Amino acid sequence: MTPRITLEDVSKAAGVSKSTASLVVRGSSRIPESTAAKVREAMDQLGYVYNRSAANLRQSHSMTIGLVVTEIINPYFAELAMAVDEITHEAGYTIFIGYSRDLADRQHEIIASMIERQVDGLLLLPAPDTDPEKLAKQVNAAGVPLALLARRFPGFDYVGSNNVKGATLLGEHLAALGCRSVAFLGGRSASSLTEREEGLRKSLEPNGCDVWSPDELRSPITPEGGSAAVARLFDLGRLPDAIIAYNDIVAQGIYDEMRRRGLEPGRDIAVASFDDTRIAAGQVPPLTSVAGFPQQVGAKGAEMLMTRLADGNADIPTQLTLIQPQLKIRSSTATWRTRT
Repeated sequence: MTPRITLEDVSKAAGVSKSTASLVVRGSSRIPESTAAKVREAMDQLGYVYNRSAANLRQSHSMTIGLVVTEIINPYFAELAMAVDEITHEAGYTIFIGYSRDLADRQHEIIASMIERQVDGLLLLPAPDTDPEKLAKQVNAAGVPLALLARRFPGFDYVGSNNVKGATLLGEHLAALGCRSVAFLGGRSASSLTEREEGLRKSLEPNGCDVWSPDELRSPITPEGGSAAVARLFDLGRLPDAIIAYNDIVAQGIYDEMRRRGLEPGRDIAVASFDDTRIAAGQVPPLTSVAGFPQQVGAKGAEMLMTRLADGNADIPTQLTLIQPQLKIRSSTATWRTRT
């Protein structure tokens, strides 16, 4: 059978975003005629047939999207939310934002409230202890499409950073510096944590570097969590060559606790992190961090959801997009030297 032509095929052929293509097929006057003409031409060439019945259903919809993230204090989540807002606004949608605080029960209540208010779709950065089956049952019963951001479970549309690759890049950097022991601190059980640990072990252990990542070193994703995690590490009598924080927020607390104990980040112990938010470059010394590009994660996730809504959420395989990371090397590792 010939594969069904989708709106994503049209947008790629026309060289526009999926949200722009969606506006054109819906007859929006917000798109310049020159752009609209390219989309219509791509539709004709590909033989795309717009799902008019789905469009008729959408006309009675709320034109709202629910976005649920952990909180907004973390710059990563803030940048992600702003990117979602930009894409959804372009497509004529308004977003409702809820904050789970990484609590699965609170997350469930927020999603239920958004469904009651008839949101057309949901974007979710799931709490670490989310029950995937419960989540699927909740959204499927309501017929509301959902895409996951940054943390994933099988069976859902997903956009996030390629954590394994990012951690591998960081591990290779630390191995090249001569690190023989690395502690991975902060965060709680989630796909992002598992993937980052996988990449670190993959790149460090073959080079003779021990990776310490026991349950005692897990913590909330806060400066206080980072401070408590590194305090437990030192109280265990362990002084690694390098400490890797789950993210830049956790690294803030690691810096503070190290200094309380007379240790200088980047000199006595190399310190690195993930996300590369504005916090990283502003630390003293500037913090080496793996850029996860939250703007790209948010924008791509919103476009992914727009595709499902434009195509009536039917006959589209589960979508998966991994954003390629980039290692930003700064003084917190670059100036470190092995102990003699």
